[in-house]
Amino acid sequence: MSPPISVRERVMAAFTHHFGRQPALLARAPGRVNLIGEHTDYNDGFVLPMGIDRAAWLAVRPRSDERVHVYAHDLNDEATFDLNALDRAQRGWVAYIQGTLWALGEAGVPLVGWDGVLASNVPRGAGLSSSAAVELVVARAAVALAGTLWDAPRMAKVAQRAENEWVGMACGIMDQMASACARRDHALLLDCRSLAIEYVPLPRDVVTVVLDTGTRRGLVDSAYNERRAQCEAAAAFFGVSALRDVDEATFAARAHELDECTRRRARHVITENARTLAAAEALRNGDDKRMGDLMVASHASLRDDFEVSMPALDAMVECALDAPGCYGARMTGAGFGGCAVALVAADQAEAFCKQVVACYTARTSHTPQVYVCHAEDGADVEA
Repeated sequence: MSPPISVRERVMAAFTHHFGRQPALLARAPGRVNLIGEHTDYNDGFVLPMGIDRAAWLAVRPRSDERVHVYAHDLNDEATFDLNALDRAQRGWVAYIQGTLWALGEAGVPLVGWDGVLASNVPRGAGLSSSAAVELVVARAAVALAGTLWDAPRMAKVAQRAENEWVGMACGIMDQMASACARRDHALLLDCRSLAIEYVPLPRDVVTVVLDTGTRRGLVDSAYNERRAQCEAAAAFFGVSALRDVDEATFAARAHELDECTRRRARHVITENARTLAAAEALRNGDDKRMGDLMVASHASLRDDFEVSMPALDAMVECALDAPGCYGARMTGAGFGGCAVALVAADQAEAFCKQVVACYTARTSHTPQVYVCHAEDGADVEA
C-alpha cells in the first residue's frame, strides 16, 4: 500500500487513545473517480473508473463477545451494537457499517465482534464513492477477522446489497467494484452485467485531476430513481432487459417513436456506452486527445440529454477546458453537485490547477478543492 500517511497515522493513534492498546489490523478501501461511463452501470453497461489515493481506513481489534464498538474519528461520534440485533432503523454513518455486516452475514461470512476506529479523506457527497469506501473497508476488516479468503468481486456485490437493501439507495455495482478491485496505475473497464474487468493502463504523461465544486448533491435519490425508471421504460420499449442491449443504429431507427424525455435519456445511455468502450481503446493507444474529446462529449450528454449536471458543474468543466494542459473534462458521479474530473498533461498540472481555481472562484460563489489523483489498488489489509 502507499497510503495517505496522515490518515493512516491518525487512525492508528486514535485507536490507541480510544481503546488503550494497539489495533490488530488496519484495513483500507479507496474512493473512486469515474473517468467516463455515467449512469450506465444500472443499465448493465460499461464504466471506466479508477481507485484514487483517498480512502477510508479502519483500525480494528477483535472482541471476545459479539458486539461492535466503532468510533468515527472524522465525526467525533461512536456507536455500539450487537451483531445479533442489527437495527434497520439506524440512519447516518452507522447504517453503512451495520448494513455491510448484515450483508456479510447473509453471504455466510462468520462475523466476530470488534472495536474499531474509522476515518476517511474521501470527500463526502462529492461523487467519489465515500460510502462504497466505508462499505468495503468494513468488509475487508470483517473478512480478515473471520479468517476467510478475500474475494474482491464477491465482496463488492455484498457491499452493493448492503447499500441497496439496508441503506435503501438503488445504486449500481460500479462504486463497490472500483473500491474492491482497483489496480494501481490502471483504470478498470468494467462490464456491469458480467462483472468482467479489463485493467487499462493509464498514460504516464497525464494526470487525473478531481475538481470539487464545493457543492453537495441535492435531490439525488429522487432524481436517480426517476432516471432509472425512465431507462427501464426505454428498455421495455425496445424489448430488451437493459439499454446496454440497444446499439446506436437500432436507437436511431426507432428514436422518433419515443417521447422526447425518454428519447433523450436513452440516447445518453446508449451513446455513453459507446464512448466508454472507445475511451478504453484511446487509453490503450495512448491517445490523450481522443480520450479528452470523449470526456467532453460525455459531459454534454449528461448535461443536455440526461439532465443531471448543474451550473456549478458546467462552470467547473468550462474553466477546466480553458486551462493549460487540459485534454478533456466532465462531471463525474450521479450529478446535481459534487465533482468534475479532468485529464491533464502531467507537466502542466500545477498551472492547470491554479488557473481553474481562479476561474471558478471568479465565476461562482463556491470554494473549490482540487485534487491531483493517482490510481491506487483496491481494498486491502495489513496486520
